[in-house]
Amino acid sequence: MLPDRLLSYSVAGAFVVPHFLGEHDHPWLRALLDEHGRFVGRPQRELDARLREPMPCESPPMKLRLAVQVLTRLQRGHRTRAAVPPRRARALLFEEAARAPAPPSDVISRVAATLAVTPQDLRDSLFADLPGERLVGPPSAPMSAGALALRTNLTLVQALLLHAIAVRIDVDGGARVLVRHAKLRGLICTVTARSGSRGAVLEISGPFALFRKTQLYGRALGELVPLLAWCPHFGLHAECALHGRRLTLDLRPGDPIFPAAEPRQYDSAVEERFARDFRKLAPEWDVVREPEPILAEGTLAFPDFALQRRSDPTRRWLLEIVGFWTPDYLARKLALYRSARLSNLILCIDEDRNCADAELPPGARVVRFRRRVDPADVLRVVNA
Repeated sequence: MLPDRLLSYSVAGAFVVPHFLGEHDHPWLRALLDEHGRFVGRPQRELDARLREPMPCESPPMKLRLAVQVLTRLQRGHRTRAAVPPRRARALLFEEAARAPAPPSDVISRVAATLAVTPQDLRDSLFADLPGERLVGPPSAPMSAGALALRTNLTLVQALLLHAIAVRIDVDGGARVLVRHAKLRGLICTVTARSGSRGAVLEISGPFALFRKTQLYGRALGELVPLLAWCPHFGLHAECALHGRRLTLDLRPGDPIFPAAEPRQYDSAVEERFARDFRKLAPEWDVVREPEPILAEGTLAFPDFALQRRSDPTRRWLLEIVGFWTPDYLARKLALYRSARLSNLILCIDEDRNCADAELPPGARVVRFRRRVDPADVLRVVNA
């Protein structure tokens, strides 16, 4: 994560205002990228020395240091240029000096001869793994000034969240991806449904409120930020402890944050094929991916689809495809739906799951399938 000394923000009342990079920063960001490109393949210390000198165009010092830090992390790995692996070179020299004490130049010559390299090659290898001696690498992906600005802004927000005491994320649509990530990464959070919408509210304990593993937890929390870009509407509200003050960080749609890769629209090929086939078979029905979550047993269940008759919105079914789930996950999922007591639930169950009738939610319609869900079977249920 970003060192605190590189946090670039100001305070307005009770709010922390990140100093985001924007289009006005693109000229000096392009100059930075050009300078970085000139030093690819050369020792890092040479690039560091160049960046301590003035840039060709005016660049805010704090923002520049922040962008340099981000660009360094985006490199395609630091390489070392050494005729002999540095650790091995040092070990052999120490062993030789202890075995037959002699002037350093003689020791280096003897070890170089045994390795079939020149004494200068051996000298160059001794400290080639130090940070300043490693070779500058190109960015892991083609980089523009705009992309570097967005990535820098994302890093800044993620670093501020390391100081969070509590975080609230309010999303309308796209909640499924956030909730799944929060659970997989072990974030301490509660999730509630937003009444009358497809959204959810995540209340998350901030790393600053924990006593241990705050860096690991903070990284997991920070990973939620680029996913927000794919939510139609969101609001992130974080209470942060910064330099002895409790300040609020707010993020909204339109804030210049680098987005994550677009989440997959479907979790499996079975889901994707069903949606395509059902739309083709029943064009009078809307197939809604990720409908509103269902509150059950204090947590949320996310049905795969909602099927809604376009001419009669009261004819609406929630559909869940029970595919290659683990037995424990299946048991928890079915328990949630049983407690919700839905009267409009369709369960499409893989025949290999062998679910007993007692396990199924009361009143649920069941469609068995093998390899693919037959849309005609589902259509017969919704038209019954």
